Amino acid sequence: MAASLPDRQRDLPRAVFLGIVAAMDRFDVVVVGGGAAGLSGALMLARSKRSVLVIDAGIPRNAPAAAVHGLLGRDGMSPMELLERGRAEVRGYGGEVISGTVESAAPGDSGFTVTLADGRTLGARRLLVTTGLVDVLPEIPGLRERWGRDVVHCPYCHGWEVRDRPIGVISSGPMSVHQAMLFSQLSDDVTFFTHTRPAPAGEDAEKLAARGISIVDGEVAGLEIAGDRLTGVRVADGTVVPVGAVAVATRMVARAGVFEGLGLRPVEHPSGTGEYIPTEVAGRTGVAGVWAAGNITDLTAQVGAAAAAGALAGAAINADLIEGEVRRAVTARRAA
Repeated sequence: MAASLPDRQRDLPRAVFLGIVAAMDRFDVVVVGGGAAGLSGALMLARSKRSVLVIDAGIPRNAPAAAVHGLLGRDGMSPMELLERGRAEVRGYGGEVISGTVESAAPGDSGFTVTLADGRTLGARRLLVTTGLVDVLPEIPGLRERWGRDVVHCPYCHGWEVRDRPIGVISSGPMSVHQAMLFSQLSDDVTFFTHTRPAPAGEDAEKLAARGISIVDGEVAGLEIAGDRLTGVRVADGTVVPVGAVAVATRMVARAGVFEGLGLRPVEHPSGTGEYIPTEVAGRTGVAGVWAAGNITDLTAQVGAAAAAGALAGAAINADLIEGEVRRAVTARRAA
């Protein structure tokens, strides 16, 4: 039934088609996660005449951001519009995208069984995991509420939008000094807040001084807001340093808990910035039949890089399926 799905979809109302999806028990590939990586992988697979289903929980990492940047031809487009276009493209080739949350994935007959929160179970010959990551912010009042607006983490995603403002960089991990270096390209007024970490010393202190970045010791107690505008960073001793934007490096943790039953578990990233799923170049994980792409395996990937990785993984999965199909065809021919 799954093999004939693309042709049948074009002749069916959507409600009827979703009923078919609910009743089906097997796809060539189930993609878990409907962001740039997942949709790009699904697009490659659907264009290869594979039956592919994307399951999207609807919680993209970049949802708080007003626009996608650094994506050639789509710079400034809203994240939601980009995803809507991607879904339409996947569906145009016979793939399907549904809303849902995956509860678990387990080995099944010739593949995997995926169980959704609403009780549905789906079969897949291969899995592509593109569930992204969670940004864990320091526990500072006001930080989460302004995340993606004037509290940012990536100079390439948000730097142009906060350029030339006084920028405060709150130390939160091993990459904070490097982050301050990057933001000093975008503003001549950068302040480094040590927060709960030791003050930079040695070469790091020399780098900050050379770039004209002042250091403020002490724990950050909160942000100063005037109306709907960020105006300062308040330190525990009551000192308020005027800023127009805050940069903070998050701890990035792969969303992979539901795949532990398969043995797919995050490990600490060598940079110390979070947890990720290691993969080979084309996204193959250490679990047979499972690929991963996007931020779950590349913590710093922007939208363009995530999409490219998803497309590469989709092509690799198709090639892997073909290899198995060819082996079976050769065996059958020899037997005949």
